Amino acid sequence: MATLHPRLAADTRALGETELCWLRWMNDQRFAWLIVVPKRDGLREWHHLPAEEQVSLLQQVNGLATELERVTGADKINVGALGNMVPQLHIHIIARFEGDPCWPGPVWGQGAPVPWPDGQCPDWLAGLDVGV
Repeated sequence: MATLHPRLAADTRALGETELCWLRWMNDQRFAWLIVVPKRDGLREWHHLPAEEQVSLLQQVNGLATELERVTGADKINVGALGNMVPQLHIHIIARFEGDPCWPGPVWGQGAPVPWPDGQCPDWLAGLDVGV
């Protein structure tokens, strides 16, 4: 059984899951931000997945990026897998807007997160089709 890294568990909320991945959203009101985490313990790099799982992960990330763009009307969708702070492979999908708090720079390490109150979530989640 795979385990979600404690930092990801603390900073994100569950959205759903597929056979391969957990789908989560970043608990920060400043951004529409999804996180995709393959359910494989010890996995640090995308290229360490078997080829068929790499393709499946790419399809899931592409589908979620398309959905996030659709529901938010973002000016730009940022997709990245850094892993410098959290070694467990996870892919960020972030809707960016000209004039957002970090535009045009990266969101990582910029300002303090603004968490959602318990029991609340962003409106854009309601229109998101996670079964893409």
